Amino acid sequence: MQVTIDTLIRDVLLTHDGAADVFERHGLPCAACMAASMDTIAAVATMHDVSPAALLDELNALPPVPMEEE
Repeated sequence: MQVTIDTLIRDVLLTHDGAADVFERHGLPCAACMAASMDTIAAVATMHDVSPAALLDELNALPPVPMEEE
């Protein structure tokens, strides 16, 4: 999944291994935030004065979460 400024934080956390670490490095405790299911990358970046481009670069470089075998 390609992460864009319109991607919900929750979706990134569920689909990209290491996403919580990226958010933490930028001072964003998104993994523990109740608003993660409603806020987008753009909204969080604006609220916390973080570069959305820097977040997108790092998040899109992460590997996807492995699919569980059924």
